[in-house]
Amino acid sequence: MQNSFFVMTNMIITVDQSQGTCPEDPGMFGANCTTDEDCSKGVPITNGNGVQTGQCIINPDFGNVKSCEILAWCPVEKDIKPGPRIDKPVLYEAANFTVLIKNSISFPKFNFHKRNILDSSNQSFLRDCMYNSTDEELRFCPIFRLGDIVAGAGQDFETLAFQGGVIGIHIEWNCDLDQDWDLCRPHYRFNRADNPNSKIGQGYNFRFAYKYKINETDEYRTLTKAYGILFEVIVTGTAGKFNVIPLFLNIASCLALLSLATIMCDVVTLYVLKKRNYYKENKYDYVEDADDINGDPNDETRRLYGGTENAGGKP
Repeated sequence: MQNSFFVMTNMIITVDQSQGTCPEDPGMFGANCTTDEDCSKGVPITNGNGVQTGQCIINPDFGNVKSCEILAWCPVEKDIKPGPRIDKPVLYEAANFTVLIKNSISFPKFNFHKRNILDSSNQSFLRDCMYNSTDEELRFCPIFRLGDIVAGAGQDFETLAFQGGVIGIHIEWNCDLDQDWDLCRPHYRFNRADNPNSKIGQGYNFRFAYKYKINETDEYRTLTKAYGILFEVIVTGTAGKFNVIPLFLNIASCLALLSLATIMCDVVTLYVLKKRNYYKENKYDYVEDADDINGDPNDETRRLYGGTENAGGKP
């Protein structure tokens, strides 16, 4: 898995399994039976461990109840948390494990490259430091105690380690490159990425097997169901630097929007609102033509000399 690592904290181990026939786990759906007719030969049990042989037999590992016989790796896994720490994970001391996280970022547009191990750090600092979010210097230390990571996500380590879970380690770079580039430093935060309140399939686990042979013909395996914490490293970042060209473009855009806003307001008030006629009267001043005010000079001449010209041109 890229950008992640897994720490096993609890386990169920089934040793010396070999291929053969044995009763199925009665906890599997469809595995319980009372007679052979309840077991279909050659049909696998859904989400079970093998294929049914058609026999209904007593299962001594699960309280002598009857279950269908299967062809599988036997004996089947008994999905019960191991003892004697029945209420604690086997590796509960894993909270004291430490991890060194190396991270590099690059902003090619600004020709900027940096890593989370600061240039001001030295060998003695890395040898002795441990991340502490409240310390001004140690909050940039790239060495983390697993228990502190889980606590930073608001979780209890023993509870999480018992059934497993997923923790996100966020490395955030927010850089103002107009300032001293040394001030561009990582900030860490943690959260639980899976749902702890899931009704089914809680936690995080998977199985793996180690196979071996005692002689040339007998093959065995040890099956391990591993519970643990999956840590996912998530890196995000932004960087910015002043540039005069975007500034002028933004100013021009704002001016264009302001002029457009005036036009849109006029359209709404003059053509949409109910009182648009009132707005028109108060917005515009109507000016009459001088000829309309003083009258036509020809009309005055006709009035003084009387009458109008007829077709013959005589008064």
